[in-house]
Amino acid sequence: MLTRAFKNGNSQAVRIPADLAYERTDMDLEIERNGDEIRIRPVHRSLAGVLEKFARFSQDIKVEGRDEQGQTERETL
Repeated sequence: MLTRAFKNGNSQAVRIPADLAYERTDMDLEIERNGDEIRIRPVHRSLAGVLEKFARFSQDIKVEGRDEQGQTERETL
């Protein structure tokens, strides 16, 4: 599959063919150059700090209906 680079303002742009395009357009992409190769991939956000964010929730937080679910018996295989 081939495509061409073109100017877009002061930047160089590349049109990604529909067969290779990401479904979403609202995500950040990371781009890096390694010699002649340019790689574009979705940004994978780090989970660093996620525990601190959860710790900010109040201790009395409760999702309704969670305690009401019971375990059902399953048939043995």
